[in-house]
This record gives sequence, C-alpha cells and structure tokens, in this order.
Amino acid sequence: MDSENGPQFRVKLATTNEELRAAQRLRYRVFIEELGGDGPMVDHAAGLEQDRFDPFFDHLILIDDAKNSDVVGVYRLLRDDQADRAGQFYSEDEYDLGVLRRSGRRLMELGRSCLDPGYRGGAAMLHLWNGLGHYVTDHQIEILFGVASFHGTDPQALAQPLSLLHHRHLAPAGLRVRAYEAHFQTMDMIAEADLDRRAAMVQVPALIKAYLRLGGYVGEGAFVDHSFNTTDICLVMDAGKMSDRNKGIYTNRVTR
Repeated sequence: MDSENGPQFRVKLATTNEELRAAQRLRYRVFIEELGGDGPMVDHAAGLEQDRFDPFFDHLILIDDAKNSDVVGVYRLLRDDQADRAGQFYSEDEYDLGVLRRSGRRLMELGRSCLDPGYRGGAAMLHLWNGLGHYVTDHQIEILFGVASFHGTDPQALAQPLSLLHHRHLAPAGLRVRAYEAHFQTMDMIAEADLDRRAAMVQVPALIKAYLRLGGYVGEGAFVDHSFNTTDICLVMDAGKMSDRNKGIYTNRVTR
C-alpha cells in the first residue's frame, strides 16, 4: 500500500519517445553502471541502454508520480506477432525456441526487467507485475518466457544454484527450450544428492525465485553472456497452468 507521503505508482506502456528514453536511462543505470554490462548500441554519452529490438517491444514502465513522474521500473514485452516483425525473439540468439513455436500457443517474451535501487524490496515490483498480468490477459498470452541472469560469467562459481535449478525446476518436454550447442553451458554440474540446497537457493536471484513460485520452469543449459557480464538461464511459464492463488500474485489490483 502506498502511503500519502510515499511513492504514488502508475503503470503504463511507454507511448512517447521521452518515456522510452527514460526506460533506457534506467536500464543503463542498472545493467551498465551497476552490473557492468555493455552492448553494440549502448550510448554511453547519453546514458542509454538500447538495442535493435527496442522498436519492436512494448515497454511497460512504472512511474512514481510523487517523484517528478520518474520512471522507476521497466519490463520489455515482445509478443509472437511482434517477434515476427522483428525477425526473431531476442532470446533466440541464445536458445532454440522451436518447442514453443511449434506449440501453436500465444507466446510472449519478457526481458530487461529492472527497478531503480531505491524501490527494490517494496511494493514497486508488485505494481509492475500487476500491469504485466493485465497485459497477459488483454492479449490472451498462454506461454511467457525470457532469459534471466546471474551476475558474473564463471559457471563454476554458480555450480550450486545452476545444478539446483536443473534438478528441481527443469521444464517438462513440451516447454523445454535448450541453449544452442555452440555455446551450451551445462547446468548439471553437481549431483542432486551432493547439493547444499539451502546455500544454492541463497545464490538464486530474487526475480528467478519469484518466477519459480509462480510455477515457472527453466530450460536446459545456460548461456554465458560476456557482453552483459551475466550467466543466463531461460525461464518458461505456462500461464494456463498457474493456480488461481499464484495468478493472484500478479493479477490482483494493488492499491495506488
């Protein structure tokens, strides 16, 4: 709940170039300055994290009207019809999505999710997920997916959490996307019996844990993204199989 003196959140799709630039500035602060990433179209002079896919995505933004209408949260959304116009999904450079494409179901890719550091751990993400839930309903999306990242590019340092995800949360065959062989990084590095599950889960980023609680799965294999200084996994979620309780996490209205 937002107090009278606290944030005044508003969620909307970016509809102006100014709103898109505000989203890209937030992405720059998080992905480039905070996490050490880079990319061929990053504009360091203007402080913009951008790529060739931005014109095809819808950009869901979280605005704090109590703070000069600043954009404090972002989600990038790409439906299957938009991906057709772009020529591919963003994550198809890393993962074979054939099993999803052949399903005949409505697909949507999620990406570039981030919050301003001052808004983490509070209600901000719930507001952003609320907007995402309504978008999913409005467009009758059936399968959501997208890459999510661990910070760093040393898979051995992530052997515990990656192995835990592989053993406990691997997607069923009908949803099991797979990293391309050319850069396939196995996630099955430690036998399940040898895992320290508590320690492994501590290393799993909060956003990945949240998707798992919603009933999400992981694809097979990871991708080490040196340009973004991350190790990526692919998360997949069947919206039709989410329980009503879990759907409520991101579709119930939040008091503004």
